[in-house]
Amino acid sequence: MSLWSLFQAASQVGGEVLGDGAVVPSSLSLDTRTLQPGACFVALRAERDGHDFTPQAVEKGAGALLVDHPLDSDCPQLVVPDTLAALQRWGQTRLAAVRPKFVFGVTGSVGKTSTKDLLAAAVAGWKTPGNRNNTLGVPEALATLPEGLGSAVLELGMSTPGEIRRLTEIAPLDAGLITMVGTAHIEYFAQGQVGIAEAKGELVAGLVRGGIWAHPAADKWCCWIAEQPWARHAEALPVGDGQLFGWEAAESLGAAGGSFRLRTPAGLIPVRIQLQGEHQIRNAALAAALAIRLGYDPEQVSLGLGMVVPEPGRGRLHGLPGGGCLLDETYNASPDSILACARALLQLPGGETVAVLGSMRELGAEAPRIHRETGAALKALGLSRLWAYGDFAGDYAEGFGLRSVAFPDFKALRDDVAGLSAIPPGARILVKGSRFWRAERAVDWLLAH
Repeated sequence: MSLWSLFQAASQVGGEVLGDGAVVPSSLSLDTRTLQPGACFVALRAERDGHDFTPQAVEKGAGALLVDHPLDSDCPQLVVPDTLAALQRWGQTRLAAVRPKFVFGVTGSVGKTSTKDLLAAAVAGWKTPGNRNNTLGVPEALATLPEGLGSAVLELGMSTPGEIRRLTEIAPLDAGLITMVGTAHIEYFAQGQVGIAEAKGELVAGLVRGGIWAHPAADKWCCWIAEQPWARHAEALPVGDGQLFGWEAAESLGAAGGSFRLRTPAGLIPVRIQLQGEHQIRNAALAAALAIRLGYDPEQVSLGLGMVVPEPGRGRLHGLPGGGCLLDETYNASPDSILACARALLQLPGGETVAVLGSMRELGAEAPRIHRETGAALKALGLSRLWAYGDFAGDYAEGFGLRSVAFPDFKALRDDVAGLSAIPPGARILVKGSRFWRAERAVDWLLAH
């Protein structure tokens, strides 16, 4: 079975085809800025109406349009009552038609994408590209899922309750992995940490009966999930101290990554990864334990893990003149992820340890306190200096104390004489922040200067 033509997609999602229904879209696209020629552009109604962008999509080479009313265009169209429902149905039915032997789901407050990459490498599987992890991105990716796959690894993200439940309806899971349950998006959960744990637990609730899910044995909220009545249909696989699966002899290899020995019922397996930090060793151990528990060859699992390289914004390491380095962790930020990355920075060779942090988002009324506590925790870890910017930069700096500076925005951070230009030569630099603050601009400036 090849990719579906517009006629075949219509038979799955309903609707009417206008124009050449034999055209086969190479992919689906929700954004004209990233649309590739041959893709089917999906016109969603959100804050902005995607139908207004169909001329640009056609101009960029769209092969078809998914719309909710006929348009005056020569481009083939699939006209449906609701483009969001059709998008999700397209991904759902495509997965059902070409379903691999194993469909994995990965979620967690920290490390979803890198763990998805590690697990996909461990099982030699297909994975959702980039950060397509929500109720739009997952079906967008699944709509052109190749046939003949042995496994597919899906990243499942959420910011509000019910999102992961919907994703598991679109893509029922055979196995899953929760990296940890932290405080990200707590602004949207009236029940606080319990609410976040329930939302992450929707992955477990969505597993097929007899499915398996891995989690850190030391994460109390993952253990809480395992005890809930709605999780009893699935097997929990705790990974860590005192468990059948765990890791030991973890060692930083500096810029080369890290190594550890995976403990399994059949013995110890040496693993070497190219990712930085103890948290990545934990993520690799979780991925390896789940893969081996499901019957994948341990040697191939270890080899696969060693092939994963950091993506931009997710742990990519840059060497700097004077023996310094820059750890690019700019994709997003939460208290847990900032501290994990700071620990990784401390394991690298170089001079002073410096953090450049944009403020965090979606923390609700507790945001000032959380930023102060994060600043204090960075100082307690041993970081020597902090440059902070954004709406809670002052709270970061207050918590960190001496040798910290705060700026209202990136322009001030960049242009002030006490800003980025004041970072000492040879420093080890961590750059991180909420997507809102576009911390990658600091990376670009530091690499250029």
